[in-house]
Amino acid sequence: MLIKKDDRVVVIRGDDKGPEPRKVLRVLPAKNKIVVEGVNRVYKHLKPGSRGQKEGGRLSKEMPIDASNVLLYSEAAGRGVRVGIRFTADGRKERYCKITGASLGFLGPAKPAHARKAAASRSS
Repeated sequence: MLIKKDDRVVVIRGDDKGPEPRKVLRVLPAKNKIVVEGVNRVYKHLKPGSRGQKEGGRLSKEMPIDASNVLLYSEAAGRGVRVGIRFTADGRKERYCKITGASLGFLGPAKPAHARKAAASRSS
């Protein structure tokens, strides 16, 4: 999954779709879902006296949405973009914008095995 916690994304499907970027609160890679701030809100009804509360009510919270329903937001493009993966010369895995080619951050530490592959493929 190419989306991480605290990334900014644009929702492209569902009731909450729109051009404004929103923050990712949680990532659930096993289910391929993410929780986005202010998206897919539901109400949990609480009974009076449950969990130390004196009165009941409705608790509003965000539920997960599928990761395919969002695009990563690119500052360079100013909108949601498709993301590609490439290896840098030192072997770090990097996310990049398919439109502008700008970097969107790194994924994990550098791996020497990938550094050799990246350097060899660029030299040929």
